[in-house]
Amino acid sequence: MLKTTALHAEHQRLNARLVDFAGWDMPIQYASQLEEHHAVRRAAGMFDVAHMTAVDVTGADATDFLRHLLANDVAKLAVVGRALYATMLREDGGVIDDLIVYRTGDQAYRLVVNAGTTDKDVAWLQQHSAGRAVAVQRRDDLGILAVQGPTASALTLPHLPATLRDAVAALKPFNAAWNDRVFVGRTGYTGEDGFELILPHDDLVSLWRALEAAGVVPCGLGARDTLRLEAGMNLYGQDMDESRHPLESGLGWTIAWAPEDRDFIGRAALERIRQGAPAQFIGLVLEGRGVLRAHMPVRFADGRKGETTSGGFAPTLKQSIALARVEAGSEGACEVQIRGQWLPARRVKPPFVRHGKVRV
Repeated sequence: MLKTTALHAEHQRLNARLVDFAGWDMPIQYASQLEEHHAVRRAAGMFDVAHMTAVDVTGADATDFLRHLLANDVAKLAVVGRALYATMLREDGGVIDDLIVYRTGDQAYRLVVNAGTTDKDVAWLQQHSAGRAVAVQRRDDLGILAVQGPTASALTLPHLPATLRDAVAALKPFNAAWNDRVFVGRTGYTGEDGFELILPHDDLVSLWRALEAAGVVPCGLGARDTLRLEAGMNLYGQDMDESRHPLESGLGWTIAWAPEDRDFIGRAALERIRQGAPAQFIGLVLEGRGVLRAHMPVRFADGRKGETTSGGFAPTLKQSIALARVEAGSEGACEVQIRGQWLPARRVKPPFVRHGKVRV
């Protein structure tokens, strides 16, 4: 039986089209995926992401533990409330998961991990915390609601606790504020401004209804995917996984190489890989008609090859776009094979869209 979030009845009330997503019964769309996409780019939309999981890591060794466990360095979080994006790697550099880490105290952090990887992530955390003064707490009592778009802040603030509003209004991207019940991060997965709110499941429904009444558009996984693709953001299990490392997945910027004596899991493998010629991760814009999808062959005029990892129609650009992994040094005219035909594509550097503006 599929698992459901606290908002499942709301999805049914709104006649959402529900699909199996990582073992959860989730909305792929409500009325129109296209309208949901444009609502986020032009105003505000909200997503049920309560299938994702918050994990709290605390204890005297919490900082040293996460500095060893993650490729990015939590020592960068000099101030309580700040956040960073990180990958958790195997010894060979393969990506176990990508996640956000918030610093919540002196030796306290909150991780937000993907739905389909939660069990293995928590098992990995617990395995490597053995013998350390670290507590790993999976917060199944909490759900997550994302509100995204240029008017997301204005529409969300009135529905937050009065004592929290000023702090949330003042947040810069990748920072968070919270009280004893509501945790608000100025983060997201769409390339737009907005919040990800973590709160008890019982509070999700009332907040969802209040935001809906205020004009925030309910959005499904379909719009979430086209938005994140336009924003050039990776999808775990598609653009990277345990068989792929960050350097070939457009995530080299998430690796903190300094200081050199920080021995994070996967570092030795990545040091060897970066001495060679790792595959490159690029963006593609299809020049003509057609739709780019994952796993389509890519070729360049110099004979080098590659493959798309994510692709689809980009409503903001009104063109088809893709992310692709290609051989290092690929140059010249580019083509993608669609249904046996080689069609021209333009190579670009993601993001394709950021804050509502086309960037390519």
